[in-house]
Amino acid sequence: MAKKLIGVDLGGTTIKFAILTENGEIQQKWSLRTNILDEGSHIVPDIVDSINHHLDLYKMSRDQFVGIGMGTPGTIDRDKGTVIGAYNLNWKTTQHVKDDIEKGTGMKFAVDNDANVAALGELWKGAGNEGDDVAFITLGTGVGGGLISNGKLIHGLGAGGEVGHMIVKPNGYLCTCGNHGCLEQYASATGIVHIAQDKAEEYEGDSRLKAMIDNGDEITAKIVFDLAKENDYLANVVVDEVCMYLGLACANLSDALNPEYLVIGGGVSAAGDFLLKRVNANFKKFAFPTVKTSTQLKLAELGNDAGVIGAASLARQFMD
Repeated sequence: MAKKLIGVDLGGTTIKFAILTENGEIQQKWSLRTNILDEGSHIVPDIVDSINHHLDLYKMSRDQFVGIGMGTPGTIDRDKGTVIGAYNLNWKTTQHVKDDIEKGTGMKFAVDNDANVAALGELWKGAGNEGDDVAFITLGTGVGGGLISNGKLIHGLGAGGEVGHMIVKPNGYLCTCGNHGCLEQYASATGIVHIAQDKAEEYEGDSRLKAMIDNGDEITAKIVFDLAKENDYLANVVVDEVCMYLGLACANLSDALNPEYLVIGGGVSAAGDFLLKRVNANFKKFAFPTVKTSTQLKLAELGNDAGVIGAASLARQFMD
């Protein structure tokens, strides 16, 4: 009988779970609030309890499953199954997630970085079309990435795929990593708002975006893009700048890897073709001639499910 997979997508606010078939079809899904209190010590027990509870609920047994895969923020030792430095989870010390979850559920467990896992999800069931060479950039609160070459994730010595920390503007905005001018500071949801605030200060003309900022209204990346779509001049200046840096980063990444597809996902990518067209124009401007014609930029297709689908795909290594 075909066995099932469990995917867990661990984030700073929500933990998403799904039960999938071996072919990556989601059969059940549910989620929990992430409890980061007490140095994040509740997170792993909550995951174990939730999985066990749902197996009881669906009257399923351990032996119906191949295993569990999980995507998490932080620095991961995949062999040991440990995570450290996931600051949005309050995990400052080494967490032995593999040992704890295997012991708590009686199932095999594999873990990888959340952006890598989302890339695997898009590769398997989304925009990556099961290609061998696919790069993935996710634009959320930060900017993450997952790079797949010859069908395998590039991990390097552990920090492979940290595309958010490519420098796109030397001596630019200070990044949380300590460097200046990282892509994350220009193309993330927070970066877009930062650019909007700076541009509003120097802009004299008429603009709804400027009026909102001057008024102290809360601005989001979505508001900036929505106003740009309505031809707000200042909003368009902001979007043009964001897409220039993103196009530059896509070109540099593609020149190094020449993937078949470069997939753009994450919350900011909800701006859709409006974003993609402008990024593409800059990509074409900056990329190496043969890369321009061979690498194709695409929007991600799985939305919020990329994480659980990609996480579940990690457990496929346990199939007989």
